[in-house]
Amino acid sequence: MPTTDVLTSADLAEIRRSALGTADPLGVAADLADAVDQGRLADPDDAGDALTLAAEIAEIRSRLDAALRYADRAVAAYPTRDDARAGRARALRARILFRVGGREDEAMAELDALRPLLTQQPDAPAYVSAALDAGGRTATADEWLSEAVDTLLGQRAAASGEPAQALTEPAVEVGPPEAPGVLFFLLQQRHRVRRDLNLPHDRHDDLADRLEAQLVRRAQQRPAGETDLVFFPRAEFDRLLAEQAALTDVYGPDWDAHRARLEKELVRQAGAGRGGLHVLRGSVDELTGRGDVTDPQVRAGYARELETRPAARIPWPPERNDACWCGSGLKYKKCCLPRSRS
Repeated sequence: MPTTDVLTSADLAEIRRSALGTADPLGVAADLADAVDQGRLADPDDAGDALTLAAEIAEIRSRLDAALRYADRAVAAYPTRDDARAGRARALRARILFRVGGREDEAMAELDALRPLLTQQPDAPAYVSAALDAGGRTATADEWLSEAVDTLLGQRAAASGEPAQALTEPAVEVGPPEAPGVLFFLLQQRHRVRRDLNLPHDRHDDLADRLEAQLVRRAQQRPAGETDLVFFPRAEFDRLLAEQAALTDVYGPDWDAHRARLEKELVRQAGAGRGGLHVLRGSVDELTGRGDVTDPQVRAGYARELETRPAARIPWPPERNDACWCGSGLKYKKCCLPRSRS
């Protein structure tokens, strides 16, 4: 970086991980914007994500004018402002507006428009509350998150015929066995915000603790022979096997085998009636930092941790003509879809 190479979705994931450690992070941000302008994205639908990443880098480096330009372009790059992926870019833009100064009302209007997403998208509680915190409105984040929790519990109560209070008992489920639900992430973010505010533990905080314990317990009870769904982008996978050759039997001897293993497992789980499936984007540094990676318990612990991060989840399956989940830049029907039959 800077480079004239075509950038795949996997490249963007790697840049997100490593950009701030480069000699010229702002040059990386500029190249991401240039890649959009010059048509150097393997998947043109990644334009919004590339520009959002450029804005994040510029903001971290306190180049707020550049960050706001990138954020404006990121929001405009998505098909509509209601696009599910646009929420993060809009919240980032609000965060930058707070930091620029003098545009607080505009920032709050943007976040208020995103408020309904708190009960709809698992990652919305994190990015909305982070933006409010940047504007010195952490107490508002607590208020919004609390109201969103009450809304979801009220909806569940209406559907079940039970009082909302009863739904704070341990019997409340995280969601499907394969994926935490929106309520889980909402409660966890509210829990973090309240800790930052030094607020006393309440019944929703108790529920957050119970649901987290429930999620860990489910992961520990994974049926024998069922593999985890940790996925390593190509550069990460090659590095992993170069450093940990013993993991060949676990993750596959090469990247094609790694993707085929995951695709087959996803097809198997879908055939068993599971929905909301996804792979979990892993990091070599994070995995090896947990201890002896040849220990199945160490790897299982890492998979459980990734399950609690909305940003780590790559939804599956994509549409046949959409970009493949593996980040190769090819269409799903030409890439990993056939691997389930290989």
